[in-house]
Amino acid sequence: MIPSIPSSRFFRRTYAAYVALFFVYLILPLAVVATFAFNDSLFPSLPWNGGTLDWFVGQKEPALGIFYDGELLESILVSFWVAVAVTILSISLATCNAFLFERHDFIGKGFLYMMMLTPLVIPGVILGVSILIFSSSIANGLEDNYDLELELLRPGLPLVILGQFAFITTIATLVISARLRRFDRSLEEAALNLGASNFAVIWTVTLPYLRPALIGAGIVSFLMSFENFNTTLMLVGSDAPLTIAMFDRLREGSTPVLNAVSVLLMVGSATLALISLFVQKPKSD
Repeated sequence: MIPSIPSSRFFRRTYAAYVALFFVYLILPLAVVATFAFNDSLFPSLPWNGGTLDWFVGQKEPALGIFYDGELLESILVSFWVAVAVTILSISLATCNAFLFERHDFIGKGFLYMMMLTPLVIPGVILGVSILIFSSSIANGLEDNYDLELELLRPGLPLVILGQFAFITTIATLVISARLRRFDRSLEEAALNLGASNFAVIWTVTLPYLRPALIGAGIVSFLMSFENFNTTLMLVGSDAPLTIAMFDRLREGSTPVLNAVSVLLMVGSATLALISLFVQKPKSD
């Protein structure tokens, strides 16, 4: 709805009702999951048997809380380190990509840009299977022909990082490129005229301007990596990240401890989102 265009009262009320229903549709499933994290029952479903914090701090089976569940805590740690690695790699390459596509013209630029966007339109399962087949083929060839075994090319955390890095870098590149495109290059020229080196100009002028985009892209990359499932499922080895561990528990019929994990993920995601909004908020003069 465009505010400058006159509209009837009926249209405004209908539009407001639609927006309200849309947010209810988004929030209601999360609210239901969060509610059953406090249900004093062994099953994450009705009936409601009263409130409890056992699924967070319970120390004994069967009501073992998330803070005392060694398997889930280990999977959270695995997901954290994978997300950190993916974030560092993605932001590093995405920054280089942004400078490449925004500052330089070269033969094949349009084709390379389209190739960079390709992972966004490929389903995560297909991407994971493709990386798995490609890496396994190389590993098998090296082992058969040169008797060389490379565990890095077998299912495991290195392949998980590579698979997530393949498409998260594209998203980070788009975020950083959008801000770099608005940068006033006369600031760099002024610094160069004052005797600064190219590295000093990038470090003291350009990168500080890009800081909100870098932080925002880093938060998005971290969250997308931490909560990724499709690609991770195809590439994971014996060390299961959180999403895979939760999937395995769910297939076996888990207790509401998974609801408690979901509540922690909601709080963590919301916190990082607020940090991103705060960082990218324009500063008043």
